[in-house]
Amino acid sequence: MDQNKQSVQKGLFAMGDLNVAFQQYFTGKSYHNSLVKDNDVSVTVSNVSFEPGSRNNWHIHRNGYQILLVTGGEGWYQEAGKPAERLYPGDVVITHDGVKHWHGATKDSWFSHIAITAGQPEWLEPVSDTEYDALG
Repeated sequence: MDQNKQSVQKGLFAMGDLNVAFQQYFTGKSYHNSLVKDNDVSVTVSNVSFEPGSRNNWHIHRNGYQILLVTGGEGWYQEAGKPAERLYPGDVVITHDGVKHWHGATKDSWFSHIAITAGQPEWLEPVSDTEYDALG
């Protein structure tokens, strides 16, 4: 269960604190480090790290978008109605305005990404254990 733990915890950007503020929208433990949060800048930039098996709920970015830059470990990204994509360091994901999606760690690996986000998230239902467990 500690696969890629060192690469995530000792990554380029600090892992941050336990993600208590958004805990209700996650299954499992995640960590958050705000890198850019400035009222004069139209995006936030954060390092988000996930323990094995951790993932966020389905959600939609309204009046904006999200760009994920994968920096460590292995994870998943899925848009509603499409198969999940396995993510590795160096992968880039662009989620356009209004697209329902989720992202998180694989079952046996830590995972981290830089999230560049504009607009407001609309948080939806959790990714069910049945959906998640069916992934490779």
